[in-house]
Formats: sequence, C-alpha cells, structure tokens
Amino acid sequence: MGTKTIGIREDVYERLKARKREDESFTDLMNRILDETTVDWREGFGTLSEGEADELEQIVADSRDQTGKGLSARQHEALDEFADRETEDETA
Repeated sequence: MGTKTIGIREDVYERLKARKREDESFTDLMNRILDETTVDWREGFGTLSEGEADELEQIVADSRDQTGKGLSARQHEALDEFADRETEDETA
C-alpha cells in the first residue's frame, strides 16, 4: 500500500505527537483517532428530549396546516375557474 505526504500546522503536529503512544506510528495514531471518532448515526436516532420532540411536532403540524391551506386555496381557485369557463360556454 502506498503512502501520502500531508501538510499540517505545527500546533496540530504537536497535539498529535502528544497523543501518540510510544509503540505507535503516526499512521497507527491516525487510525486509532479516526476509529474512536467514527460516529454511527443510528446510535443517537430517536433521542430527542421531550421539549425538542414537542417543538418538532408543533413545527410539523404548522407546516401541514400551511400546506393544507395552500392546497385548499388552489383547489377553490381551480373550481372557480372551471365554473367561470362553464358559464362562458353556456352563454356562447
């Protein structure tokens, strides 16, 4: 397997060096750090606090109401336009 050279700031290098174990290469260190910080999104799934859940539920309800009102308005406009066309056709 090949290697890559990367550039990092000196302060970051010092922080990495401080975390590096005596028997560990920098590659081993980076692997260890990356393994420790790998997050599985499923671990925290569904863990809203009660307040957050209530707030989200209210936001969804408000969004549904707005969507429903917009749909209703468009339906009424379409029905009015259809009725106007029928009236025009009857008078023609």
